[in-house]
Amino acid sequence: MRLLVTADLHYNHVRSKPLAMELIEQMNRAGGDGVLIVGDTAASDGSDIEQCLERFQIGGPKLFLCGNHELWTRGEDSHALLTSQLPGRITAMGWQWLETQPFLAGRFAIVGSMGWYDYSFASPRLAIPRRFYEAKVSPGAAEYFRRGDLLEHQADLGQAAMESVARWNDGKFVKLHRSDEDFLEECLARLEGHLKSVANVEEVVVATHHVPFRDLLPPPRLTQIEFAKAYLGSERTGELIRRFPNVRRVYCGHSHFAASARIGQIEAVNCGSSYHWKTFQTVDLED
Repeated sequence: MRLLVTADLHYNHVRSKPLAMELIEQMNRAGGDGVLIVGDTAASDGSDIEQCLERFQIGGPKLFLCGNHELWTRGEDSHALLTSQLPGRITAMGWQWLETQPFLAGRFAIVGSMGWYDYSFASPRLAIPRRFYEAKVSPGAAEYFRRGDLLEHQADLGQAAMESVARWNDGKFVKLHRSDEDFLEECLARLEGHLKSVANVEEVVVATHHVPFRDLLPPPRLTQIEFAKAYLGSERTGELIRRFPNVRRVYCGHSHFAASARIGQIEAVNCGSSYHWKTFQTVDLED
């Protein structure tokens, strides 16, 4: 089975949409026995997700994984989107909702989880206190927006922390009604259940939108990007995956940075699509 894997199409974004359309045409021409999207197809409000998915003309299984942008909404409940609304919309398009159902084919299985973050990838160089990560506002941005509630105790803020002027927009558009750690716990519990259900399968591919391994993070960059690392994934996701010896491949996205690493028996790949360019991976699996 030849599986085509991509991520971060961001079809609702004005700059990203033409590039996504071009990439989908490339994938259609390349041919394959199935397709896997590893999150951030489009925000859920409107019909951009459906418009994007209907452009794929690849035969075989079509596997869909949610990303944080699917949870972006001007409504009130992102958690309901994930658990109640999106699964029906995606399956109505003929795609498999990988978040709750692994794909099985002969000697291999594909398991999915959007993953989430718990700030374990936060940059130690910035030394930003946890309250800023929870608010999804850097110290420099908190000063700009006059967030006195965050800046009341500035004695714990160094120069590097104050130089970071950035916000993480999940704080504005994702409404989980629970902490990031609690939501990650839910995601990990589902993923662990999926991995246990395929424990007897010879080879398992894990797809997770958020980055599961530190080895796949972008290198040190500007302080704004360093601040964002706290939201790129969690070490706990990688630790869970490594507990299962039949996991041979892992694919993720989210960071918009292409990377690969060998982690034990696992070949780990970050697809690397961004708002400015799009890529896909070709994976040959023996069924």
